[in-house]
Amino acid sequence: MKILVTGGAGFIGSAVVRHIINSTQDSVVNVDKLTYAGNLQSLTDVSDSERYFFEHVDICNAAEMARILNEHKPDAVMHLAAESHVDRSITGPATFIETNIIGTYVLLEAVRAYWSSLTDAAKKAFRFHHISTDEVYGDLPHPDEQPQGQPLPLFTEKTAYAPSSPYSASKASSDHLVRAWLRTYGMPTIVTNCSNNYGPYHFPEKLIPLVILNALEGKPLPIYGKGDQIRDWLYVEDHARALYTVVTQGVAGETYNIGGHNEKQNLDVVYTICDLLDEIVPKNGSYRDQITYVTDRPGHDRRYAIDAGKISRELGWKPQETFESGIRKTVQWYLDNQHWVENVKSGAYKSWIEQNYEKR
Repeated sequence: MKILVTGGAGFIGSAVVRHIINSTQDSVVNVDKLTYAGNLQSLTDVSDSERYFFEHVDICNAAEMARILNEHKPDAVMHLAAESHVDRSITGPATFIETNIIGTYVLLEAVRAYWSSLTDAAKKAFRFHHISTDEVYGDLPHPDEQPQGQPLPLFTEKTAYAPSSPYSASKASSDHLVRAWLRTYGMPTIVTNCSNNYGPYHFPEKLIPLVILNALEGKPLPIYGKGDQIRDWLYVEDHARALYTVVTQGVAGETYNIGGHNEKQNLDVVYTICDLLDEIVPKNGSYRDQITYVTDRPGHDRRYAIDAGKISRELGWKPQETFESGIRKTVQWYLDNQHWVENVKSGAYKSWIEQNYEKR
């Protein structure tokens, strides 16, 4: 197969590209605008492959997307390009509307025109795989809100949408667009909704890499509110395997929830990172001493939790990493890859990209 991946220089996208090149015989066309979170240095291990192609293009550019589809003739599209940081969506929602909603619409229309030109057999085999988030569902009852003895509910593929932030609302909108292109035009689409990802190559504005790097630099470790917000944590390489499984084996028109079966309070995640650093890079005192509490985020969802039973039953996927094994690998990766970290923090990766890739 030849798979077109949008946002393939981002955190999850680069994991997908690395998985396809390293673990399959398929080819990848990586389409990425290279915003602040897009880093081609996350793909240096695979960029020399004859099965890897890069296009420096914004998905909102209809003419360029049409060109790429007609030149590369992919068998499937995996749509990961998105603005994804909740805090940024609160202070500047316009970019999220532009990329996540308008960009998805432009991409869907470009793909529809390309798909319509295929033979009947190729049309049937084609897949448009839209990668989304569990945040579109809103939040779930917290253990301290649930009557004693009653099981805590989980997000399923049938859970009603109730997004809380501009980010999650923009992703919910894009999910609806994708399903409408299936219903109205018959284009074979699939949607996946995942829980919080963590792992190597994560841009250091998100909780886990921020805590690791701040701890090492002796900076405060900021915790929103009481730190009792609960998330289900999914190791990014497990997610990449799941996404490839869906695009190659998933049924058109279906939705698959992908989770790591690792519900953790944010404060416990930070404690775990601090304890690992105490073990691996000990210092005077504990890294826990750097924890500080800050005013909670507006509209902060209290609990997310995924029921990933469907993808396990129907496609045979399940996560290989526990949170304990995955977080240890993640901490060690950041310790072992200080050059990547410094390039991101200094902005040097941008200069490297400009020197190595011509802008379109």
